[in-house]
Amino acid sequence: MRAARRSWKTYALGAAAVAALLSSTACGPDGGTEDGAASQAPSGTPTASATTRPADPSPSPSTEAPQPSATTSTSPSASPSATGSGKAPACGDKDVSIGTSYWAHDSGQHLLITATNVTDKPCTLYNYPFITFGQDADSPLTPMESPAKAIATIGPKGKAYAGVKLFLGGEKTDAYKSFGIAYADPSSTEDGSPIDVAFSDEVQFVNVGRNPSVTFWNLDRSEVERFVFKAR
Repeated sequence: MRAARRSWKTYALGAAAVAALLSSTACGPDGGTEDGAASQAPSGTPTASATTRPADPSPSPSTEAPQPSATTSTSPSASPSATGSGKAPACGDKDVSIGTSYWAHDSGQHLLITATNVTDKPCTLYNYPFITFGQDADSPLTPMESPAKAIATIGPKGKAYAGVKLFLGGEKTDAYKSFGIAYADPSSTEDGSPIDVAFSDEVQFVNVGRNPSVTFWNLDRSEVERFVFKAR
C-alpha cells in the first residue's frame, strides 16, 4: 500500500507543478493571474472470480448521455448537500457509504460510484478514489486526467460521484465481485487503510479489462458522465 500511495502523491505533485507553471504565466485582461481547477483522492483492494460475460459495443454517448440505474448505499440516501470550500476534514471509511451502479444500455463497460456522507458533519473527498481490483493493491486505477472544478465537500447525507471505465468493447476481461477503495487525506502522512467493498445487488460483479481508469470525485454527476463517456 505504501508504494501505491507514493505513486498517487507523485501524480498529485506533478499536477500541482503544472498548475503552478500555468498560473505564473497566464494573465487575465487586467494583468492578474487566472486561477485553475481542482483536486481529489485514493486507496483499496478486493477479491477476484474468473468468468467474463459477453461485452456488447458501448453506446455512443455523444448523442445521449445514458442515465445510471440504481445506486445502493448502506445508509438512507438523500439529495446532494453542501458544496464546501474544502476546509472540512477529509472523508474516511467511517464517514461515507459506497454505492455502485451501471449506466443503462452501457453493457457494463462503466461503473458509477456514489459516496454518501453518513455523518452529521461535512467532509471532503479529495482528488480521486484509490481503487483496486483483485490482489494487486500496489496498482490502483489511474485517473482520467479530469480534475473537478471544485473540491468535493459533502454535507450530511450529501453525495459525490466518481466513474470507472472498466473495459472497451471486445477487450479481454477478468471478473471481480468486489473492489478495494480508500481516500486521500492531504493533512495526514499515514497511508489510508483500504476496505473491500462488495458490489450492489444490481451490479453483482464487474468485468475489468487491461487498462481501467477512474474520474476525480465530483459533486456533479453529469460532469462524471461527460468524462466517463469521453474517455475511450
